[in-house]
Amino acid sequence: QVQLVESGGGLVQAGGSLRLSCAASGRTFSGYAMGWFRQAPGKERELVAQITWSGRTSYPDSVKGRFTISRDNAKNTVYLQMNGLKAEDTAVYYCAVGASSYDYWGQGTQVTVSS
Repeated sequence: QVQLVESGGGLVQAGGSLRLSCAASGRTFSGYAMGWFRQAPGKERELVAQITWSGRTSYPDSVKGRFTISRDNAKNTVYLQMNGLKAEDTAVYYCAVGASSYDYWGQGTQVTVSS
């Protein structure tokens, strides 16, 4: 059974930093992409960062230069370093793993940025 377990969310002041982690287990993830999504109240889920098996990354303009995604393939773990947090970054953050699409999802971790 595949499991993705996120950690590292919490409450932080605007301008602060948080580091999210997501540990995947239950199968081999060789060749899989890993990503972070977020969903704020009343809004659709959006992609905030993704990384391929080989380490190629991509970000939307809203977080580019502030968020950094990385992964440790030996540990099946993906990280999201978030700096310069803003109130609009407040959301539930989800990690996801997949081959051609994101097939597996974590349960989410709350990130709240106070202004």
